[in-house]
Formats: sequence, structure tokens, C-alpha cells
Amino acid sequence: MGGLAHNMEDPGAGRAGRANGFVPVVTRVLGGHLDEGPEYATFRRRGTTDWLLIHTVSGAGGFGDADGGVVRAGPGDAVLLRPRVLHDYATAPGSTGWEILFSHFHPRPEWMPLLAWPQPLPGIGRITADGEVHRRIVAALHRSARAGRGALARAELFAVNALEEALLWCDTQNHLGARTDERVLRVLDHVDAHLAEPLDVARLAEVVHLSTSRLTRLFREHLGTSPQRYVEQQRLIRAKQLLDLTDRPVGVIAREVGWEDPLYFSQRFARFAGQSPTAYRNRDQGETGFA
Repeated sequence: MGGLAHNMEDPGAGRAGRANGFVPVVTRVLGGHLDEGPEYATFRRRGTTDWLLIHTVSGAGGFGDADGGVVRAGPGDAVLLRPRVLHDYATAPGSTGWEILFSHFHPRPEWMPLLAWPQPLPGIGRITADGEVHRRIVAALHRSARAGRGALARAELFAVNALEEALLWCDTQNHLGARTDERVLRVLDHVDAHLAEPLDVARLAEVVHLSTSRLTRLFREHLGTSPQRYVEQQRLIRAKQLLDLTDRPVGVIAREVGWEDPLYFSQRFARFAGQSPTAYRNRDQGETGFA
């Protein structure tokens, strides 16, 4: 069998005799999962009218262009093929297989900034995601594929929304934009899930096995603030929500968002919101504010 999989060093070899592969018909999104062996290869001379996202779960593959260039993809690599770009991809030589999640799609207009990826070859973008971000992309693409095959009345919308989540996670690793370190994302998740618990810098650094100084530098680099200030901001934002949407006493809310001392909580809240928690809750006497 000819093609990129067996001609990675000379990707143009054998193309003349290769027939175009199956071209899918895509209304909005068509996703799936493949776990193929060393012989896997796809060739579409004119590409497709949709965009194609391929995310490598395991193994390795390669993508060729008309001039003989090759983009390699291993675990965590997402490759984005633009419409009408040659599709010439295959399991990489020496790899026993290639497991991928894929999605053919027509993007929503607001997605276009999410599709501005670094292009190692014209029309072929690539982004690499590690650790937790890789796992989230995989999970979102699995959900998109499953939803697209499902029988729900709005199955296509579920599939589109899950794909959008995958693209948003890819965007966090796009060095053309504001790439966010995967360890920072893990700390943000930890803060959100444990607001009522002690969250000093040392504890947060333990979550991602970093020194406190290194974590602080990463926060300033990616978020423009310190871990301590980020935690306090999230606690105060949550406190505002609870004051707006519940009738819980201020002291109870203080403890729910991580402050044992209601007086100190009130002082920090007043500095944040410009008024005390009680004044904030009573600002509109004609509205209860509860959901």
C-alpha cells in the first residue's frame, strides 16, 4: 500500500496512482474515534469543504502537503486541516498504530479566532496539549462524537457544543494567543472546587508539585496576578453570588467561601464591592434577588 504511511521521507511518492478517499458529507459536525494499525492512510486530493480536526490519543501519524512537507503528530498533538487543503495523512513509519479522535465541521462565525493556529505547513495547523488539557480535549471530542450519533432531539447541537469546548481547550495552548500553562489550569480547578478550604500558596504549589516561587511566577505570567489575590477574588465573587441568590447569614457565607472571621470577611468584601455585605444585599429593597 502506497502513501504517506510508507513514504514519510518522500511523501510525494506514489501519489499519482492513488485514488481520492471517501469524502464525508457534513452538515455541521461529524466526529468519531479510530484506533488503526500501521497500514492506515487517507488521501483526498482536494480535501473537503469542511474543517477537519484530528487529535492524537496514542501512537503516531503524519500529515503531508503537496510539496513534500510532513507534519508529525504524537499523543497530545491536535492537527487542523483547513477547507480544500490536501488530505494526506497516515500512521507514521515505525509506529504500531495510530489512535485518533476526529471532527469534520463547519465552524460558527464566532469560532474563527479559535481556528487561527500556528501552521507548520500551509493550511495545516498544529497545537500540542499536555496532561490535563490533553485529557479534556479527548473527553470533549468523545462527547461530541457520541452526541452526534445519538437520538436526542438536539443531538447536533450537543455535538457542536462539545466540539466548541475542545477548540477552547486547544486555544489555551495556542502560542499565537494567550497560552495558559497546564499547571496553572490545574490550580484554577483546585481553587474552584475547594474555596472553603485553606488555600495558601504552599498548598496550591503542592497540587502541581512546584515551589511557591515558581507557582507565583507562573500566575503573574499567565494571569497577571498572584495566587493569593486570585483566591481572594474568586472567594469574593462567590460571596457576591450567595448574597444575591440566597438569604444565608453573612457569617455562614463567609465560612462557605473560606473566611472563619466574619468581620475580616466584611472588611475584604467592602474593599472589593465598595460597601459591606449587608449593604450590598440591601441595595435594592424592592427586589429579593433570590433565584
